[in-house]
Formats: sequence, C-alpha cells, structure tokens
Amino acid sequence: MKRALTLFLIITFFAGLNFGLYMTITRRLRENFSGAGQLRMVDVGRFLPHEEDSDLARVPCSLHFEEGDDLPVLDGAAALVPVYASVIDNCYPEGCVTYEGGVFDDDNKYGENFAEDSVMQYQNTIRGFNAVVDGSTDLFFTAHPNAEQIQYAADQGVELEIVPIGVEAFVFFVNADNPVDGLTTDEIRAIYRNEITNWSEVGGPNRMINPVTRVSGSGSQTMMDRFMEDNMLTRRNPLSIFGGSIGYSFRYYLTGLVGNDGVKMLSVNGVYPDAESIRNGTYPLTANFYVVYRADNDNPNVQVLVDWLLSEEGQHMIEETGYVGLI
Repeated sequence: MKRALTLFLIITFFAGLNFGLYMTITRRLRENFSGAGQLRMVDVGRFLPHEEDSDLARVPCSLHFEEGDDLPVLDGAAALVPVYASVIDNCYPEGCVTYEGGVFDDDNKYGENFAEDSVMQYQNTIRGFNAVVDGSTDLFFTAHPNAEQIQYAADQGVELEIVPIGVEAFVFFVNADNPVDGLTTDEIRAIYRNEITNWSEVGGPNRMINPVTRVSGSGSQTMMDRFMEDNMLTRRNPLSIFGGSIGYSFRYYLTGLVGNDGVKMLSVNGVYPDAESIRNGTYPLTANFYVVYRADNDNPNVQVLVDWLLSEEGQHMIEETGYVGLI
C-alpha cells in the first residue's frame, strides 16, 4: 500500500506539474501570435537554371554568352536567388551550373554542393560578399553592404563597384492571427527601442511584444540598422518570448520565396507594401538592391552583364521575377 500510495503521489505531482506548465507557458505560447520571425529556408531547388520546371523569369534576351566565354560567377543573398538564377537561365549556356556529385542535393540549404567551377553559387550574404572581395565570385546580388563589409573590403585593399539594379520594400510582419494590421514608422522604432512593449499600446490585445531580430551582416539586418539609425535594442525582456512576435525582411523573400501563410505584412504609415506602392514611392520603406563587384575585375563580361541588367531587357527580367525595376 505504501508503494502504491507513493507511486500515486509521484504520478499526481508530475501530472500537476505538466498541467501547470501547459497552462502557464505552452498554452500562452500557442495562442500568443508568435512564430512571426520563423521564416522558412529558401528552396534553392525551385530556382535552378536550365531546368524545365524551375520558377525563373524567362524573357526575350539579346545577351547570350557562349561556351568557352569567360563567364562571370554569380552569387547573392537568399532573397535574390530568383534574380541571379534567372540571369544565368537567360544569358548563359547550358551545362555551366555544376554540382558536386553531379546532381543538385535537396539538402543544399546554403549551396553546399554547387561545384567549385559552377557559375552559380549560393553562400549566403556574409560568405558570398567576402567571396567577391577575395576574388572567387565576380558579381554578388545583395542589399547595400553594411559598414563592416565595406571595411572588410578596404582592409583587403579592394575597391568595390556597387550598382543599383532594382527596388524592393522592407517590410514588417506578424502572425496572421494578430489583429494589428499596420504601424507607423515611429511606432516600429519605439517597439525596437523597448519604448512600446505591449500590443495594446498600438491598438492590439493586452499582450507583450516579442521583437525578433536578424543575424548581423544579413541584408535585412543591415537595412534594419539603417532604418533604426543604429539605435535599437541590444537586449530584450526575456519574458517577451511569451508575447506576440514582430519580424522584418524584404517583401519578396516573405511573399515569393518562403510563402509563409502563417504571417501577414503590415501597412506602414497607412500604406500596404505591394508592387504599385513600391513603384510609385508611397510605401515609405523602399531600398535599392545591387550588384557588387571588384573595380579591378578584368573579366570584360562583368561590365557587359551589368549593362544588360540596367537595360530595358534586364529591367524587364527583374520585374518578371517579382521585384520592381529601378524607379
């Protein structure tokens, strides 16, 4: 009887403990509009050049490099994979994108099995930018480099050309169940300076705000640093994980690449970030995106390709990928 009673008490204790954890933590996390910052990885397999079922912008193109030409090696930020992959698909000869082992690996999250001689690479923003500086990549498609990246190039004695080729919106997003549909720029800055900490302060429910940040050196974090004028929180209330999240990214990364139905983009200053509001300048948070290359790059096809990107054909291709051409 004593053993049975002891076992019963132990079971009752842990059952009560689990119930308490569920009521105080798990249930609140499930219902707190979280998950806004949990973007999926880009499925690079959707954007492989010269594959029939790839989701690329295929447009009439007068620029055609031939096998044996000195083909510029292209890399870029995750959000711009469709752009530079479309360039290769339209302008490069088949067979120039190669893979370690001969085939693309479905687990190729960061370009691990693009072969060394492949004209398409995918190394993410930090590694890819360094590859341009170090000379293993010719053209890098990216948001504007941050101060550390510019300094890295200067430290290596490398002068960079940074050429705008299109326009994108910088967006903020929340869980689709969050009743807040828009914020002002002042409210966003206040959230990311810990001056506004509860959704009720901006017309939402009485629930803490969980402001999610991105990794330093990424394109989205660089843009956020500029938006925040280098004055944003460096630490947050540890209890904010129980609140509703807010995150940020570039529009096409959110809508065209990861396609996350669980989140929604917010209007900013009353303007929703769609292609028209980006094109006409009414959406307040737009930024150019760029190709970056070394000024001393002696491959003549680098400048040929940059000129084509700025041409009517190149800008049409950029529009067809889902981005907005230069305004």
